[in-house]
Amino acid sequence: MPEGPSVRKFQLLTSPFVGQVVVKVGGSSQKINVNYLNSLRLQDSQVHGKNLYLAFVASKGPLGPTAEETGLQREASSGASSAQVCASEKQPQAEELLELQNSRSEPPDGAEGPSNWLHFHFGLFGSIRANEFSRANKANKRGDWKDPAPRLVLHFESGGFLVFYNCRMQWISSPRADPASDILSVEFHRGQALDALRAPRPICYTLLDQRYFSGLGNIIKNEILYLAKIHPLTPGSLLALSDLEQLLDCAVQFSSAWLHSKLRGAGLHPQIYQKEQCPLGHAVMKGTLGPFGGFKRLTWWCPQCQPEVL
Repeated sequence: MPEGPSVRKFQLLTSPFVGQVVVKVGGSSQKINVNYLNSLRLQDSQVHGKNLYLAFVASKGPLGPTAEETGLQREASSGASSAQVCASEKQPQAEELLELQNSRSEPPDGAEGPSNWLHFHFGLFGSIRANEFSRANKANKRGDWKDPAPRLVLHFESGGFLVFYNCRMQWISSPRADPASDILSVEFHRGQALDALRAPRPICYTLLDQRYFSGLGNIIKNEILYLAKIHPLTPGSLLALSDLEQLLDCAVQFSSAWLHSKLRGAGLHPQIYQKEQCPLGHAVMKGTLGPFGGFKRLTWWCPQCQPEVL
C-alpha cells in the first residue's frame, strides 16, 4: 500500500480543490453512497501517515480555513535539503479496526455539521489522479486491455476533477492525527520514537508500528535498515543509542528525500528492497517477518552488510 510520501503527494493533489463545490460524482464504491457528496463543498484536506482525510460541508455554509496546506508545502520544501540520504503492522491493524468501528457509511444530517470527514485508506496500488484517469498499460490475465475502475470520482465547479483508485472510504467525525508520530511532520517527536526503538523486540517490528512511525511502510523499513547496517531481527534493546539515532536519521531523511523525489516526478531507486544483490554485490536474503499472531511482511537484508547481533 502507498506509504507516507505517496499519501503526502495525494494530499497535495487535492489541495487546489479545497473551497470548491462538487457538481458531479461517480465511482464504483459500495462502502459509501457517493451521491451524498453531490453539491457539497470540499472544506479541508489533511494527511496523517498513510491516511488521507477530506472534510465536506454544505455548499451554502461558511468555508473554514484549511489546517495543513501551508505546512505541507513547507515540509515538502524542506525535503529538498534532505535529498542526500545517510549512507553509512500488528498495532496499525488494531488502530484501523478501532477507527472503522467508530465510522459510518453515510454522512450525518446531509453533511451539514461543522466537520464531516471522509477517511481514505489506500490498498495495494491505491492512488489519486487529478484531472486525468488511469489507463491500462498492459493486458490483464484474460488478455483484455481494461482501464482500472475508480472507486470515486469528484467533479468540481472549476471543471477539474479528482479520481480515487483502490481505496477504502469511511465517514468519521474527525481525523485521527498525532503529528508527533508522523515521520514527515515537522512535529515528529524523536524522543518518543527513540524510546519505542529501545524495546526488546525485533527492530523491524517496531519500525512498522504506526503509533510511533506513522507513514513508515515496508519499503522504507527495508531501505533504512540497510542504510543503517542493522539486521532486521536485532532487538532494539541490544543496539547502542548511537545506532538507534542513526536509524532514526535514516528514517526521516529517506522519507523526506522520497517525497521530494515524488514531487519532482522522479522514481525510487531502492538499494535492497526486492533486490537479489546489495550495492556491494553481496547476495541478499529474503524472509517473511512479523510478530507472532500479527501481520508479516516480506523483508530483504544483506547478511554481510547487516550482520546479526548475538
